[in-house]
Amino acid sequence: MTARTALSTLLLMLALAPASRARPDGLDLPRIGNARPRNVVFILSDDHRFDAMGFLGHPFLKTPNMDRMAREGVHLKNAFVTTSLCSPSRASILTGRYAHNHKVVDNNNPVPPGTVFFPQYLQAAGYDTAFIGKWHMGGDSDAPRPGFDRWVSFRGQGTYLPGRNGLNVDGTPVPQKGYITDELTDYAVAWLEARPDDTPFFLYLSHKGVHAEFEPADRHKGTYDHAEFTPPATMDPDFEGFQDRPLWAQNQRNSWHGVEFPYHSTLDVAEFYKDYCETLLGVDESIGRVLDTLQSKGVLDDTLVIYMGDNGFGFGEHGLIDKRVAYEWSMRVPMLMRCPDLFAPGTTVEQVVANIDIAPTILEAAGLAAPEHMDGRSFLQLAAGEEVQWRDALLYEYYWERNFPHTPTLFALRTDRYKFVRPHGLWDLDELYDLQADPMEARNLVFSPEHQEILQQLKRRLFEMLTETGGMTIPLYPDRGGSQNLRNADGSPAAEFPDSLLRRVPPNQGRP
Repeated sequence: MTARTALSTLLLMLALAPASRARPDGLDLPRIGNARPRNVVFILSDDHRFDAMGFLGHPFLKTPNMDRMAREGVHLKNAFVTTSLCSPSRASILTGRYAHNHKVVDNNNPVPPGTVFFPQYLQAAGYDTAFIGKWHMGGDSDAPRPGFDRWVSFRGQGTYLPGRNGLNVDGTPVPQKGYITDELTDYAVAWLEARPDDTPFFLYLSHKGVHAEFEPADRHKGTYDHAEFTPPATMDPDFEGFQDRPLWAQNQRNSWHGVEFPYHSTLDVAEFYKDYCETLLGVDESIGRVLDTLQSKGVLDDTLVIYMGDNGFGFGEHGLIDKRVAYEWSMRVPMLMRCPDLFAPGTTVEQVVANIDIAPTILEAAGLAAPEHMDGRSFLQLAAGEEVQWRDALLYEYYWERNFPHTPTLFALRTDRYKFVRPHGLWDLDELYDLQADPMEARNLVFSPEHQEILQQLKRRLFEMLTETGGMTIPLYPDRGGSQNLRNADGSPAAEFPDSLLRRVPPNQGRP
């Protein structure tokens, strides 16, 4: 018996073990007519930007399984997150609420006690549920959270390769044995294979990939060594299309999240991007393994499979890297769905959908009406081609973090054509972009005479939406987390990036 076969056997035995957590009470939702419960698989990746998929004409990246989902299902081409940061976005997915309502506004603080996650409603409706992968909200603990019969996770960001902390499997510490994307998929496949035919199931497969520091699987290293990376035009500080840029964005170029001193290192953005694409190959293969497992069980075509990223990521646009900001490359994400019983193959949805819509969408697929406190809406009818009165604008928010102080608190409103961005707490410019005429968001129209009426309309609508959704107060917490320039008591970096990345600091750059 090979080591891989032995691991697969162990995972299958663990998956067959009876759930030990009691079903929740008091979380029953009204059923939608005679709709039958449908199996659902939700696959989430980390930092996957909207345009990093092969079928969109990428110059070198190959994603055959994402391409398959688009070909056989639905591509939601205008999918966004309402906060471009791991923990807030993940909390919005699990609650269907804006960050100002679920209160997870950074990567340091845990979910407030009493928060209800949508899988708890599925449990109450008789679903078998599993969470496998990165949780990240409250990185000090990897303990099982409410809503899941099966739990496989790790603390904080976890590690691509086996490290000190390992995994938490249903409350029991288990060593990590291999490359994290593959190992999480092993657990997911084993759990799916063990599912009885008479019980609906929900699987939430939450990958670490492709979070920085990017670490491809050994089989993928070097795949794109000879690929050509074309720097985005707005990476050039003298790009002739720039107009009235906010000072904070100009200053951020020479910061932890800027191309002139990325992560306070000599990191090469081109190589960084190639590593990113190679790391993404493992996530694409994971999608294929899940689809193949569903097919082997005979449930693929009546299972709703959703894939999305938790936020975007920049590789030089506006002279920046990372996320957090309200530019398209930061807040726009890939989203794909497959379920021939519900959607025609090759469908494209043009309307703006968001992470807050995932919970009500999955609940509707389960035949359940979403609770009124959710801010999002189901987009199943949109994907089915039905006429639906849909949102005309999307609200975006990001709250300043002490340990990553380069990006201010931002509120933004995005319509089909325009985007208005308002920084809070600093003396700087608002931003207004015509996304049709200026998709790179280089020409700030805030002083344009012919755009003053639309500027005022969007500003009013932004505050109307904040008022309507309870967002007129800023969540504030005591300081947690460190600065990337500081170290914890044990000598480890007080930041969300591992020491291997921080050691790239050139000599005499002053980090204690």
